[in-house]
Amino acid sequence: MGPLTGGRPNGSTATGAGAELGHHPSVAQPHLDAEGPIAEAEADAARSSTTQQPLGPPGSPLDRRSPFLIGFTAALGVAVVVALAYLVVVASDVLVLIGVALFLALGLEPAVSWLARRGLRRGFAVALVCLGFVVVVGGFLALAVPPLIEQAAAFLGQVPRYLQLVQDRSSTVGQLDARFGLQQHFQQALASDGSTLFDGVLGVGTAVLGGLGDTVVVVVLTVYFLATLPGMRRAAYRLAPASRRPRTILIGDAICVRFGGYVLGNVVMSVIAGAVTFVWLLVLGVPYALPLAVLVALLDLIPVVGAVIGGVLTALVALTVSWPTALATVGFFVLYKLVEDYLLMPKIMGRTVEVPALLTVVAVLIGGALLGVVGAVVAIPVAAAVLLIVQEIAVPRLDRT
Repeated sequence: MGPLTGGRPNGSTATGAGAELGHHPSVAQPHLDAEGPIAEAEADAARSSTTQQPLGPPGSPLDRRSPFLIGFTAALGVAVVVALAYLVVVASDVLVLIGVALFLALGLEPAVSWLARRGLRRGFAVALVCLGFVVVVGGFLALAVPPLIEQAAAFLGQVPRYLQLVQDRSSTVGQLDARFGLQQHFQQALASDGSTLFDGVLGVGTAVLGGLGDTVVVVVLTVYFLATLPGMRRAAYRLAPASRRPRTILIGDAICVRFGGYVLGNVVMSVIAGAVTFVWLLVLGVPYALPLAVLVALLDLIPVVGAVIGGVLTALVALTVSWPTALATVGFFVLYKLVEDYLLMPKIMGRTVEVPALLTVVAVLIGGALLGVVGAVVAIPVAAAVLLIVQEIAVPRLDRT
């Protein structure tokens, strides 16, 4: 009795405990059941991490035919497009500054690459190019600002004489005033209310401060882009599929070469235009030769219409000397425009930026309508890039179909 009785309670108790533990396995093996799957995954992660792939090999691709994946991808695509459109609308001014900085960086990249090929480290080459740019701009300002101030003061001193010429019907300016009413329009502009004048002056001051701030931002971004351009290039090309990456590299580098060649060539031609204009105005004795030459050089940066506007303004100033001087100045700018288009541009830019004349005019008009002066300046290299992509990608595919 005793052993049987004593055995049954002990067995019953053991069986009950086993049954109870079977219903609650987490109590029986808390460590294995709670942390076992995580520990196993960590062990698999440690085994899959190698020197070549420290984060492990990629997993198997998702089933692209899954209805959920198709719907999710479509919804995500719509959300991305809406977000990008909203970003462009809200941050359009900042994006323009970034685009201008990248445009300038691509223009200075040939000089940096040339120094780097000569054995200089890229950081030192970037610093040297930026220093040279600052020296050139600073030297130009040091040479140009004092004469500009002097000639501007001389112009203000000659204002009474110009007013007298307007009233003199025998002079050229007086005849123009009699025909077009220049003096009346000028007096109406000065007779506007004081608040309008104050708002205009305040607006000019705000625009100047904003322009200085934008200039600082563009300069800083240009330096950063120049320093990191090789890394940006590699990161951009990694986004292309491996099978198409070599072709993408060739086309992308060709586009960068076109941008850089256009920027440097356009600057060189603008300097030539300003220098030739300065010599011409000095020879003819046209007043304010230096300010007009600087204005022509700056306007010549705008393709197609810049040189025309500069020539018209210079001819109007030359008209204060005489009709023959003004006509000779008009003829000079017409001749120079022909030389610039058919001699200087092919020699300086070569075949780097080769865009048909009609496409050039259309691109400048569209760029100017979208982004103003900035759009007109960058329109030609953008058109050259689009034309290259069409010729190398779209046209061959169309020919094969």
